[in-house]
Amino acid sequence: MTTKTSKLKLSSLLALALLACFGCGKSGSNPPPVKIISPPANTDPAQYGTPYGGVPATKDIVMYEVNIKTFTPANFQGVEARLDSIKALGVNVIWLMPTYPIGTDSKSVGSPYCVKDYEGVNSAFGTLDDLRTLVAQAHALGMAVILDWEANDTSWDNAWITTHPSWYVQNSSGVIQQLSNYTDVAALNFANNDMRAAVIKAMKYWIFTANVDGYRCDYADGPPTDFWTQALDTLNNIKTHKLIYLAEGTNGSEISAGFQLGYAFSYYSTIKSVFGGSNASGLFATNSSELASLPSPGLKLRYITNHDDANSDGSTIQLYGGKQGALSAFVIAAYMDGVPLIYSSQEVGYPNKINFFNNVPVDYTANPDMVAAYKQIIAFRTAHEAIKTGTLTPYSDANVVAFEKVSGSDDVLVLANTRNSSYTFSVPAVIRGSWIDGFTNASFELTPTYTFAPYEYLVLKKN
Repeated sequence: MTTKTSKLKLSSLLALALLACFGCGKSGSNPPPVKIISPPANTDPAQYGTPYGGVPATKDIVMYEVNIKTFTPANFQGVEARLDSIKALGVNVIWLMPTYPIGTDSKSVGSPYCVKDYEGVNSAFGTLDDLRTLVAQAHALGMAVILDWEANDTSWDNAWITTHPSWYVQNSSGVIQQLSNYTDVAALNFANNDMRAAVIKAMKYWIFTANVDGYRCDYADGPPTDFWTQALDTLNNIKTHKLIYLAEGTNGSEISAGFQLGYAFSYYSTIKSVFGGSNASGLFATNSSELASLPSPGLKLRYITNHDDANSDGSTIQLYGGKQGALSAFVIAAYMDGVPLIYSSQEVGYPNKINFFNNVPVDYTANPDMVAAYKQIIAFRTAHEAIKTGTLTPYSDANVVAFEKVSGSDDVLVLANTRNSSYTFSVPAVIRGSWIDGFTNASFELTPTYTFAPYEYLVLKKN
């Protein structure tokens, strides 16, 4: 359904006010004349609900990407029914994949990023009220909610195609152009200020109308940086909300424009390569180069899968050699530097690719041992500032990713075997000695050598 009909037009409000005032002041019993004050032309929608006061600091975020089509039923209510389980993982931010109506014209291929109406709700998922209920329930459980935003293009049956053709990129003959090699979408024209204003207006709309807490912006490298500066500056003028901005992009200029988080494309590629047999120490060079590319205080979103990668590359079970390998990879990504992401289905070890264009029901009761491990890994991260902001020192060799992170008196050591075989690691002298197992709190003596089981990981602490 579309929510545009819920907004009274300014002209209607003025007409009603004039009718109510007709004849005022003609007798002593009538009220005095009403002074009509016209609101600004771009009046924002009324705020629905109470703005969420628990939005975490960027360094504290644990994000969960919701592919609604993996839930049963595949709608807002299906997701709402799983919110307690999502929260129990240690999650504090939910990213909802696109919730808007998608194009149904002949060029459409069913992509959720083919937006037909920026201010509408995909009826397959429910109603505006259903979305509001989902957001409110997430807030009640202590989780912020961000929406997925596609600013580069629209579907070919979006109303803007006929009402505002100048809002799109056109060739010399005035024919609207597709975006790059994506035939199902029409490219928006960022040289048109009216188009920019309309997109920003729609972004503001959801903050007020559904009380959401920010956006993950698809292909953020596409629009010009000055658009993102304009958009995020405008959103930041909503002083009642603390907002989260995640860029699916790699440009440091996006952080300068106002995004707090950028994608870790290179890190993902490298960790896949490491678990495929490449030298484990190479992950630190990638980590350093990614962080160096970001202006302060930007951070990287670290993941071992997401909706794109689960679609193209396979599940974490396929990519990292099974359940234990997937957990080992997640420990590395979640603890090294940056902010961790869990993609819905990952925590239960879904074994196959997921085409996010289609409904793919996932059994969220599967592999409770794996779910328990994710909870353990996230809980330790949440409790240790060293992991979030500490200084990193690497100790890896070709097969084991090993690093220490220290913040004040908080000292954490992470070691993970990236091979599906036993391996004896020569422990550097500087980290030998007495530690505490981070998950069991048992004493742990790190001797000159340690023999890892296949894909085994250790998380140790000093205090």
